[in-house]
Order: sequence, then structure tokens, then C-alpha cells
Amino acid sequence: MRGPHNIWRLIRTGATLERTGAMNVVLDAFEAPPALRFVARALGLPFKFLGLKGDPTMPPATRALTALGPAYIKFGQVLSTRPDVVGDELAVQLRVLQDKLPPFSIAEAKAEVQRELGLPVDELFSEFSEPVAAASIAQVHKARLADNSEEVAVKVLRPGIEKAFRKDVDAFYLAARMVEIFAPGARRLRPMEVIEHFDGVVRGELDLRLESAAASEFAANTEKDDGFQLPQIKWNLSARRVMTLGWADGAPMGDNDAIDAAGHDRVALGNRVLQLFLNHALRDGYFHADMHQGNLKVAPNGDIIAYDFGIMGYLDEYTRRVYAEILYGFIRRDYKRVAKVHFEAGYVPADKDVDEFARALRAVGEPIFGMDATRISMARLLTYLFEVTERFGMETRTELILLQRTMVVVEGVARSLNPHINIWEVASPIVTDYITKSIGPRAALNDLASTAMVLARFGPRLPQLVEDALLRANEETPPRPTFWRWIVLAGAGGLVGGAVVFWLLDRVF
Repeated sequence: MRGPHNIWRLIRTGATLERTGAMNVVLDAFEAPPALRFVARALGLPFKFLGLKGDPTMPPATRALTALGPAYIKFGQVLSTRPDVVGDELAVQLRVLQDKLPPFSIAEAKAEVQRELGLPVDELFSEFSEPVAAASIAQVHKARLADNSEEVAVKVLRPGIEKAFRKDVDAFYLAARMVEIFAPGARRLRPMEVIEHFDGVVRGELDLRLESAAASEFAANTEKDDGFQLPQIKWNLSARRVMTLGWADGAPMGDNDAIDAAGHDRVALGNRVLQLFLNHALRDGYFHADMHQGNLKVAPNGDIIAYDFGIMGYLDEYTRRVYAEILYGFIRRDYKRVAKVHFEAGYVPADKDVDEFARALRAVGEPIFGMDATRISMARLLTYLFEVTERFGMETRTELILLQRTMVVVEGVARSLNPHINIWEVASPIVTDYITKSIGPRAALNDLASTAMVLARFGPRLPQLVEDALLRANEETPPRPTFWRWIVLAGAGGLVGGAVVFWLLDRVF
């Protein structure tokens, strides 16, 4: 329950930040005003002796969050996706935050599996290993199915983790509210929305049925992608606190020596990982938002394998078109068009000057295009772009920030495989293909076809809806001649018929 009783948790947090030396790092990253600094120090400094010591070998921020426990570790990881909130320097520190904790016993894991799946582990699996990985929320065991000997990974939530997270997340909400009260200038960063985003991420990870559903949807979207595969979800062996999926066997994406020893082409892999991400973001609007090297492997046949679907990103069709037009405009160095797209989408307030904004965008793009091709970075471009839009009053958009952060990570993976990769050259065909299909005559025809399908569903009810509207209008105005009703009905019918014709044309051509 949110409320003042959470102040104790904030005191413990403040005391730990003080003891580990992280308080100034965090306050500076948030550019905290004097009032907020005073409140933070008042919650921490007098109680410094109560703070957790942490590991002195770690940087202050990661040391404090690791000491405070699983919820804080996960929160730090989520904040690493929001450089707009915590600044680039702290975001880089948080990205190396290790989500590793001591494992719980295999006996507890087996008991959890039996409670969730309703059968003893020995009846479900012929083998069930000690934990092979243990994180803040769950741990993973390697197992073998009893009926067909297939190797699988069994993910099991930590005992009592839901209750522990709920308490800490409630305290985060209180902290966000205090930030809004004592730092009005920070409201542009939407601290409550940041916590709500974190809460949503955590809720998804604390219900493994949702992660299974995310993996299933992602697999359906990408089943025809060459050189890409996902472990298959075993629905009959998955539940709220247990998830079973096929074992991902291959060379770790971060181990270039193993990749070379297996005979894989790292240049091709680097190109493919970037193009796959852009395809998933633009074509599907649904992408793996935690696509770092630890969640990727290279299969013996050279396919890229992705796993761990706790954090997924979603972009609606309109946002995808805007994002693609922005990238395409930069590729063509058409800064006026990029500026207009921002205004048309409502990202930048209408009272700003579009020409001035275009000049600011030119200052972002030209230095990047002046670089050597192998140094051009789409992620850097997006980072600079957000800095400019912030100056012009663009409010934070969580989905675009998540996209930008994932782009940074994916670029890092691609460059680790091939340091000389030309990001624009690799990305251009994907962006251009999407633009061709989503903007122009064919796209307009598809939009009309979608409209036709909606209208067709309401077709049988349309005459009655129009009749009801006319009756309501007649109650407020003098009666109109009956033939006007027929004109309205004929017009509505013509609209439906025209939309259906467009849909049929799209099917034919």
C-alpha cells in the first residue's frame, strides 16, 4: 500500500546512498534542484549509519543498488534505458549492473515446479540440474523432458519475490511523488510515468505466463525471418511462476573466439543482428528490448538465437511511420522534412518555429555525416536528436526512448562482431523498404482497405444508426422531408461500397 509508511524504506535508501557515496552521483544525474537535494539529504545523512555498506569495489551507484536488493537492481537496469532521465554518464554505469544473486536451493525450485504444474518434477523431467543462472527475479535450470528426452530450460521465480517487489515499488511511487512536489521542473521527465513503466515491466516479469505469451507472439512475427530462431515455449509445462522452453544451444554472442572457432562469418552476423532489430521494430512494431550479448547466441548452423523475453518494446503503426520518416529524412539529409514530421506528429509544440527546428536538426545530422562511414552511429544520431527536441519542448516518449536505448545496445553488439560496420549502409535497405510500403499510394490503399473492413462490420447496422441519429435530430429541430433520409442512407451506402471496392482492388493488385 502506497503512503507515508514507506518513508522508512526511503530513509534506508537515502542512508545507503550516503554510505556508498552514491547520493551526489544520483542527485547530479537528475540535476536535482536545492529543495529536492535538501529532502534527499535529510532522509539519508542523519541515518547514514543505518545504510547498507555494499561492495566497495563497485562504482557508487551500482554498489548502492546492488546492496539494496532485487527491486533496486531491476530498477537500475530499467533506468539504464532512460538516459533522458538519469543522464548519459549514470546510464552507462547502470548498464553494467549485474543482475546476479545467489541461487536458491534446487529443493525449493522443485517444490515450486510441483506446486505450479501439479506433478512431481521426476514425472515431468528425467533430468533437472542445479541452477545454471540466477538473477534478481528468477533462476534457470537445465532439464530433460521425461517423455522425449528433449533438453529444455526451466525458469522458476524466486520464493516470495512478488511481495518483496511490491513493497519496494510502493516506495518508488512515493519517491516519484516527492520529486514532483519538490522539483516541479522535473515534471517534464514524468517521474510517475517512469515508475509506472518500471511497474509494468516488473509485473510482466513476475508473471511468466506473460513472458511466455510475449515469446509466442515474437515467434509468430519472426517465423519467416532467415537466420533467426527462438526457443519454443512448452505451454503444457509453463505457468505463472514457471516457464519451460527449448534449450538454446550455441556460441555466446559475446565470445568472438568461440564464434570464429565455429566457423561463423562475424561480418554477416553483425549485419544481420542490426537488420533483424530494425525489421522487428518497423515491420512488426514489436521488438526484443533487451537484445544484449547475454541474451543472444549463435546456433551451430549460424542462426542468431534470442531468448529472455521479459522486456519487449511496442510501437503502434503511426509511431513506426513517424520513426521511419525521421530516419529516412536523415538518410536523405532532408532536415526540413524531418522537422515537419515532428510538428505533424505533435512531438514538438506548434508554437515553435519549424525553420529554426530544421536548422537545429542540421546541426545534429551534418557532423555525423561528415564522419568516416564506419564511425556513423544511428544510436548517436537518435541521442543527439532527443537532446535537440528537449530544447524545443518535446515531452518524453517512453516507447521512443526504449527504442533508442535498444538501438544503442544492438549497435554495440553489431560493432563487437564487426568494428568496421557501416551502420547506414546496413540499415538503409530496411528503412527504405518500410518507407516504400508504408508511405505512398499503396499504403493509402491499404489504409482505405482497413477502413473498408471496419465499415463492412458495421454495414448491417448502418441504416439503423443513421435512422436513430435522424430521429434524435428531429426531436430537436422541425421535421425534415423524408427524401433527405434516403439521401443520407444512399451516401452512407456509397461510402461503404467505395471502401469495399478499394479493398477488392488491393486484393487484386
